[in-house]
Amino acid sequence: MSDTIQNDMTSPEDRSDAEPAVDGTHVASPEEVDEALAEADLSQESDDLQHHFDELNDRHLRLAAEFTNYRRRVEGEMAAAWDRAQSDLVRRLLDVLDDLQRVALLDPADEAVTVEAIVEGIDLVERKFLKSLNDAGAEVIDPAPGTPFDPESMEAMMRVPTDATEQDETVAQAFQSGYRFRGHLV
Repeated sequence: MSDTIQNDMTSPEDRSDAEPAVDGTHVASPEEVDEALAEADLSQESDDLQHHFDELNDRHLRLAAEFTNYRRRVEGEMAAAWDRAQSDLVRRLLDVLDDLQRVALLDPADEAVTVEAIVEGIDLVERKFLKSLNDAGAEVIDPAPGTPFDPESMEAMMRVPTDATEQDETVAQAFQSGYRFRGHLV
């Protein structure tokens, strides 16, 4: 048997003890009508919320995919930039290597090649190498004897006795130069 809503002109007091109509259908009470309307409203609201949720979920998934693509693209660009920087440094150092190979190919038996010429050639190669490092962003840390010792950029190999107290905590001799590359100690 199906439930139907039937309007009648009776007062609420008369409806409270409503009996089934003659044709066998049920006459709905005001509470049942209100409940049916509330259910319809809730169903509509639920459908609206589900639709809104689906839209937000779709937007979220698209943004997540977009971010993943962005991250991959940026990582690829960073890797390409790193490769370009390394190839630029290698190119600069290969220039110096070519000069060193030319010096190595000199024939010491040749009377035109003198020790002074070889030393001068090596000095030129050293200056070219240091210029290449400097152009790449490296700076030499080579403290002169007597300069204050800096534990942030120097490593002490040993302590030596001094003649005067003003020589304490200073560099006596540098065994090896240090280098700083773009603010980082190498």
